[in-house]
Amino acid sequence: MSDPIHYLNPPLLARPNGFSHLTEATVDRMVFISGQVAYDPSGAIVGAGDLAAQTRQVFVNLGHALAAANAGFDSVVKLNFFVRDISEAAVATIRQVRKEFLVETALPASTMVGVAGLAKEALLLEVEAYALKG
Repeated sequence: MSDPIHYLNPPLLARPNGFSHLTEATVDRMVFISGQVAYDPSGAIVGAGDLAAQTRQVFVNLGHALAAANAGFDSVVKLNFFVRDISEAAVATIRQVRKEFLVETALPASTMVGVAGLAKEALLLEVEAYALKG
């Protein structure tokens, strides 16, 4: 069976830094994961004021959601990041932590935007994911 995900970076687009310009997938099923934040299983915020700790918890939560769909991070085709107080340092922190979860040679398409706020004041990051199965 051929690889169901193809990572493409067309030569007429600027070389991407930390993402793929597009991912093409042949699938039987898509999985849509709501934005995950740094809540532990009890609903408490993990890492108040610590973007690295919150990023790690967000990716742990995404991993749990993917596992519930019998998928993994290698199934993710798109990530959307919503970041409070976005800066170059914040982007670098998020990218460093996500390396623990994503394969650098097969990065999904992604979007990262700065936002004025999230559901609770102490939350610094929310990430939603699209994955495939089949």
